[in-house]
Amino acid sequence: MVDRPRNPIDLPTTYEQWLAAEQIPVTHGFHVPDLNAVEVAPWPRKGALGARIALDGTAQTNDAYVCEIPPRGEVTPQRHLFEELIYVLRGRGATTVWNDGPKQSFEWHEGSLFSVPLNIWHQHFNLQGDEPVRYIAVTNAPFVMNLFHDLDFVFNNGYVFQSRFRGEEDYFSGKANFYPDRVLETNFVADVPSFPLMDWQARGAGGKNVKFELANNTMAAHVSEFPVGTYKKAHRHGPGAHVIIIGGKGYSLLWPEGQQRRRVDWQVGSMFVPPERWFHQHFNSGATPARYLALRWGSRKFKLPSMWDEDKLEIDMRAGGDQIEYEDEDPQIRRLFEEECRRSGAELRMPPVARRARA
Repeated sequence: MVDRPRNPIDLPTTYEQWLAAEQIPVTHGFHVPDLNAVEVAPWPRKGALGARIALDGTAQTNDAYVCEIPPRGEVTPQRHLFEELIYVLRGRGATTVWNDGPKQSFEWHEGSLFSVPLNIWHQHFNLQGDEPVRYIAVTNAPFVMNLFHDLDFVFNNGYVFQSRFRGEEDYFSGKANFYPDRVLETNFVADVPSFPLMDWQARGAGGKNVKFELANNTMAAHVSEFPVGTYKKAHRHGPGAHVIIIGGKGYSLLWPEGQQRRRVDWQVGSMFVPPERWFHQHFNSGATPARYLALRWGSRKFKLPSMWDEDKLEIDMRAGGDQIEYEDEDPQIRRLFEEECRRSGAELRMPPVARRARA
């Protein structure tokens, strides 16, 4: 009997094949209850410990990983053709970056956010002698690997992207340019949990927000915060927004239009990814303001409309946008939140709302 070659359309994607070859734990599913509790294992390519996170809501457009660096340890020098947004979960360390010129280094600590520019050499170090460092990175590796389907090209490409990094000495100094619509362009945020935010009335609940453009990436980030006893308006967008809780306690509801809602309970360290075009809504039933960091597609400088249509996010559904106003939401959503506040002892701060008749 002659073995028939396997049908190429049945093969795993390039990204899936690479993921299996990395030989580290992979987390699938809908959400991660606690990023600090994710099991990590030796990661030969990194020279540290790690775990890949490939949640359903990414639609294999982007992914995440957790890396843990032992005390006084270091990661093997790396470069690659996919972007990374890095948020430090715990610990204190430093990163060295270089191309053909001199090396430069910067330090970071728990709560820092930064992005190493595309395809430059970089190496992370744990500056602590008694505790490991752990960080979460969101990357567009699946998109890039599946696009080129050539891992040697992705990891061993010598091209220098001068538009991304020219060896500027103050690149990671934390300097920033502010633009309209709460957009801040920078390459290093020292402390995201305490970073001052701006009022954001469009999403409701007395919330605040700031958007980050990092390292001339096509990926971006934003931080949002809303008070105790409030919740935000439901909205939807493209895939791959990794929502990391960095303050408070509560829950989110997620659902495809016209279908049953799914609930995710969260606290500091939780992460979830709303699937593509699923509505989602965030509720603060805890005792302190709720703050989250979203690492995602959606750069305002380098738009990819097929991934993320930023312009519709704050527009009423009735006007062709992707936001459900309080007046149009299912009344059961408000009732559920009132019950949660009574159960947790949080003061309800949502004003009454008059329902609008359906068009």
